[in-house]
Amino acid sequence: MIHQDIEVKNIKTKPKASCCCSHDEPVHTESNGHDHEGHDHEHNTDGSLFKLFLPSIISFVLLLIGIGFDHYFPQNWFTGIVRIAWYVIAYLPVGLPVLREAYESIVKGDVFSEFFLMCIATIGAFAIGEFPEGVAVMLFYTIGETFQGMAVKRAKSSIKSLLDQRPDEVTILENNIATKVKAKDVQIGTIIQLKAGEKLGLDGELLSDWASFNTAALTGESKPDTKKKGDTVLAGMINGTTIAEVKVTTAYNDSKLSKILELVQNATTKKAPAELFIRKFAKIYTPIVVYLAIAICLIPMLFVDNYVFADWLYRALVFLVISCPCALVISIPLGYFGGIGAASKNGILFKGSNFLDSISTIENVVVDKTGTMTEGVFKVQEVIIKPDFDKEEILKLINVLESRSTHPVATAIHNYVGQIDASIELKNIEEISGHGLKAFYNEKELHVGNFRLLDKFNIPYDLDPSSIVYTTIAIAYDKKFAGYLTIADEIKEDAQETVSKLKSLGVKLTMLSGDKTNVVQFVADKLGIAKAFGDLLPEDKVNKVNEIKAKNETVAFVGDGVNDAPVIALSTVGIAMGGLGSDAAIETADVVIQDDKPSKIAMAINIGKQTKKIVWQNITLAFAVKAFVLILGAGGLATMWEAVFADVGVALLAILNAVRIQKMRF
Repeated sequence: MIHQDIEVKNIKTKPKASCCCSHDEPVHTESNGHDHEGHDHEHNTDGSLFKLFLPSIISFVLLLIGIGFDHYFPQNWFTGIVRIAWYVIAYLPVGLPVLREAYESIVKGDVFSEFFLMCIATIGAFAIGEFPEGVAVMLFYTIGETFQGMAVKRAKSSIKSLLDQRPDEVTILENNIATKVKAKDVQIGTIIQLKAGEKLGLDGELLSDWASFNTAALTGESKPDTKKKGDTVLAGMINGTTIAEVKVTTAYNDSKLSKILELVQNATTKKAPAELFIRKFAKIYTPIVVYLAIAICLIPMLFVDNYVFADWLYRALVFLVISCPCALVISIPLGYFGGIGAASKNGILFKGSNFLDSISTIENVVVDKTGTMTEGVFKVQEVIIKPDFDKEEILKLINVLESRSTHPVATAIHNYVGQIDASIELKNIEEISGHGLKAFYNEKELHVGNFRLLDKFNIPYDLDPSSIVYTTIAIAYDKKFAGYLTIADEIKEDAQETVSKLKSLGVKLTMLSGDKTNVVQFVADKLGIAKAFGDLLPEDKVNKVNEIKAKNETVAFVGDGVNDAPVIALSTVGIAMGGLGSDAAIETADVVIQDDKPSKIAMAINIGKQTKKIVWQNITLAFAVKAFVLILGAGGLATMWEAVFADVGVALLAILNAVRIQKMRF
């Protein structure tokens, strides 16, 4: 990602003066738990900061003394070889690391690295007797690089905080005896005791009657989340006020948090178009400016009468210092990484900076109804079974059949009917996509699904499905219409806010659903969504999205990431709701909203827009300043000091601008 040599492994960072224009290494992140040594390293103490800046401090002090001897406190002995040696000694603490990097880059075949440019410029300054300027250029370059490294770490802090969420040790219960053990050694099925204020180290099932958890680290949501017995709780959650017991259900390395960290790691390897362009641009641009610098130095001798080699060499060296594309190559990836960090801090996970770029241009958002704009928690409202059928038997059959499905409707039916009758054995169970379920019981066919299922098998019914407002589950047994159940779902509390925010961003909103058209329209009218379509099969949703794309408009589809996989793959950006509940969502979508809040859709778009805005501000700033000072340098109107500002100064300004996104409120 960032061409600074930074390794996020056990939360350790290795800073060095390295702003090579051609490095492509991604930032590596391993989800192997919290490491105290690494953690302490991240929070630099005064001692570690002093050590970090010590080479620059030594060079700075020697440079000031040398300038003092040159201009303010002349010394008879400070001439000739002594003066040269003094400035060489001042140069070495900051120059040696860069000289080494330049040599290593050349050995690898990368001649035109920024290290090489800085070495030529500063050694050239020494060659023409500009010793203080040679030291100063390398000194300020190194200081700039050090500050850049610190800025990179700060920009990544919200993502690194994910690495700190799991404790090294957890308390397990064996024969009612509490014992501290390493979290990574805990086996599935072990019972963990979690005191108030403690973080959970592994995913598990809550055994206590209830417990309140702070999930901010995972979802960005500060509101406590109350869980009841049997609910899933995840690594990184912080227990509230009571002691809780949790049964471990997932190995340490397979926890939801591990998957999130892996997602963030992979995000650093997927580059936005601007990043890819700048990388390619730098590899072409840097050799060109080297040849231009040579031309500035030598060609004037053919046209200038009073040509002085040292003067034109100085101009060429200034040109080289200005030309380093550090501000671009550092600040652009940092801007995107800052956007990914800001999003993850708010419970939104981008799988790459390319998706940050894409989401900023979204013109249409297409949302699934169930689980996106509504809670996805259904309750049976009424049960209508025809007198010709045994109501109790039919409900038992439906309960057994729906137990094979993970759809929220199946859960609602199970909660209504109760325990599954183990004596009932269904045969040839078949799921018919977009319609429902089919099975055989006592050699008779059982159909449970929507009314399209009955139409498909030519089973007549004596009512108009559109006259029923609620979601309806049709039932047929022995090829006869047996009745129906109505099920209702609640609109999410921030769904209305979502619609308002998307409209304010100029985004057009469409709602699609496999649910009945009148139910979908009822929800759409309540939320103020102009376009809504119901009774859709998965392929119908694909067709609707294709209709939008046919207008050459960008579209983001928001669904559960499993049943809607074809539409997610087709859309410009696929967004999955419920990242905490669905591993498949993390696998299929480009963006994962962890806490199921639809309002995060607008937030994700806004973060993308702000990130892109900052990136282009940096591109404009860097090109404008460098172009201006390059012209001055070629004309002999700029010195090494202006060159330092055009390189390191602009880079620092761009980086400060890039990290602003971490402070923004969305």
